[in-house]
Amino acid sequence: MKIIFFGSSSYVIPIIETLKNNFELSLVITTEEKKGAVITYCQKNKIELISAKSLKEPKIKDLISKAKTTLAVLADFGLIIPEDILSAFPKGIINLHPSLLPKYRGPTPVQTAIKNGDQETGITIIKLDKEVDHGEILEQETEKITNTDTAETLYKRLFEKGAKILPKVLDKFLKDELKLTTQNHNNATFTQPLTRRDGEINLHLNEESKNLKEKIRAYFPWPGVWFKTKLNKTEKIIKLLPGDKLQVEGKKPMTYKDFLNGYSEAREILKLFTTN
Repeated sequence: MKIIFFGSSSYVIPIIETLKNNFELSLVITTEEKKGAVITYCQKNKIELISAKSLKEPKIKDLISKAKTTLAVLADFGLIIPEDILSAFPKGIINLHPSLLPKYRGPTPVQTAIKNGDQETGITIIKLDKEVDHGEILEQETEKITNTDTAETLYKRLFEKGAKILPKVLDKFLKDELKLTTQNHNNATFTQPLTRRDGEINLHLNEESKNLKEKIRAYFPWPGVWFKTKLNKTEKIIKLLPGDKLQVEGKKPMTYKDFLNGYSEAREILKLFTTN
């Protein structure tokens, strides 16, 4: 069975690997440029690859047409799939989404789950349709969120879990042995894209102190939780890191104790985010 994969980021490498080992992975389409994790992996393993800023480029459609595949798989891709590409695969496009759909549709499901203090999330495998994360469910598995999880560790674990169950799910799907389940669209919730500015906080506002530790874990490694303040009469950006650490602009990460040793005037600043 020939398969095309759409995806980006280091998180999807286990999925590419399982497709390579269990199927004929004929093409990988990524939004990465130059030396991203997907590009590096595909070059090393001699997998045909194309980097795309838009799926409307004629060369993308030509490659998909020439590949003559009946199925595609998508994870952490970042671009909306246009209808003409969606319909190019007789068996459709299968998407691995890191949440328990219909909860947390959209681009930041893991960050939102951690920030909200959820105790569990999961990986959902769906068949893509015209709407965002709206398609029928092939398989769904839950995953506990630990109190030390960051967006980085949880994304990694969820896609690893998805990669493990994917071959069996695809095999049953291709044999028409799976009963697809329609999502309860009335229960759908949606997440929003994050920008660098979303991580900026004002520690003097009481509202900012609520669930601060969850926000630090949710926004690690990007966009991070950060604020501006004066240290030694110079304005600096300070990032708050998981594990009760921080990083002063231009410095390495440090503990709160080391921070106080280096910046004696910072005692009052430190109180703002350690008393909550």
